[in-house]
Amino acid sequence: IATLQAKILAFAAEREWQQFHDPKNLAMAVAVEAGELMDHFRWVRSEEARRVLDDARTRTEVEEEAADVAILLFEFAAVCGIDLGAAIERKLARNAERYPVALAKGRAVKHDRLREG
Repeated sequence: IATLQAKILAFAAEREWQQFHDPKNLAMAVAVEAGELMDHFRWVRSEEARRVLDDARTRTEVEEEAADVAILLFEFAAVCGIDLGAAIERKLARNAERYPVALAKGRAVKHDRLREG
């Protein structure tokens, strides 16, 4: 993550984009790029979603949108002083507590409802 963040920050610095890349604008850009990623799957039934990637052109476009989301998220974390690797580790540990395998396996239920019925 740190290596990629350094490359991303250098890319922005070479273009003098830091002036535009504040936390608010980066957070908004993440959302915009996530929307562009989702657009490839709009109006596609869930059971057909994986087949969207069978088309080589669409797969390339989806890969690029996923990369855009990651690039902006990595830059957001760097600009905000967030250790993204550590934050991910903490969140995975928290999710393991909230979604124990015995209750969550094979179920798409929010953590606060796992113990119901």
